[in-house]
Amino acid sequence: MFRFAHPEYLYALIIIPLLLVIFIIARSRANKALKQFGNPDLIAQLMPDTSKYRPSIKFVFSLVALMFLIVGLAQPQFGSKLKKIKREGVEIIIALDVSNSMLAEDIQPNRLERAKRAIAKMVDRMQDDRIGLVVFAGQAYTQLPITTDYASAKLFMSSIDTHIVPIQGTAIGAAIDLGMKSFTPESENNKALIIITDGENHEDDAIQMAAAAAEKGIIVHTIGMGLPKGAPIPINPNSIKKDYRKDKDGNIVVSKLNEEMLQQIAAAGNGVYVRANNSQIGLNRLFDEINSMEKTEMESRIYSEYDDQFQYLIGLAIFFILLELALLERKNRWLKNVSLFASKKD
Repeated sequence: MFRFAHPEYLYALIIIPLLLVIFIIARSRANKALKQFGNPDLIAQLMPDTSKYRPSIKFVFSLVALMFLIVGLAQPQFGSKLKKIKREGVEIIIALDVSNSMLAEDIQPNRLERAKRAIAKMVDRMQDDRIGLVVFAGQAYTQLPITTDYASAKLFMSSIDTHIVPIQGTAIGAAIDLGMKSFTPESENNKALIIITDGENHEDDAIQMAAAAAEKGIIVHTIGMGLPKGAPIPINPNSIKKDYRKDKDGNIVVSKLNEEMLQQIAAAGNGVYVRANNSQIGLNRLFDEINSMEKTEMESRIYSEYDDQFQYLIGLAIFFILLELALLERKNRWLKNVSLFASKKD
């Protein structure tokens, strides 16, 4: 398999046709100026050492050297054959609540942003485990299928906000159901589902779904985002002047942590409940719980290390640079009169 380690350098190749156009224009103007100066044949006799083609050849050598240099800087690489790598780990699905109530600021900067940062730190600690991501509000959606690509997991995590789902609400049961379906089918790996929410469930029976997950061997953990006293929900968290959501009577809505609900979900799912606060989220504790689970063998196919090939291109670039330097613009005074194909007269 072939790739460039730094493909952004290839954009510099556009310089080559630009330089070629500039050279052609410059040569054309020089020839016109020479014709205005006098008869070309007479001028050629007055300057016998001047070569008509060598400047062009030198320029071509320079362009070829520049092309090889740019492609070499892009660092072309060839991958060796595929190999099997054995890994031992568990599968983890994180279900993150993205309802509007997660914008409450009882946990700084707000519940959702703090949860995203904690998940990113958790991903940094992973090695051989697989991770998937589900987001939910009124409905649940798969944000990232189960994978070992931790860089993609962090990339998807950074793009999450409350606008990522079209229907608001809090359907924890739907998130558990989708999380159960997101694990590798028929896999014998140990599986853990982490629900991160404020617990304000309005849509379904999350406790029953957690019990169903436990029957399938999936452990359901919960993290409560928020404080029991609660906080109002900003309409636009980024605005300087804060405005908060109100009910139909005009009263400011206060979102409170439903700790009892999350405890019951964790108990039904044979997991643990952790309440987040401004000093810690609780993912570290859950990560320790997950690490204590029995690791099972996972197999994945990946490409082995790529071999760099840039040195050959750099070598060719140096070769053409030396050719350009060795070739003089003027004719060689000892060889200019040599003609291999001239007829010999008696």
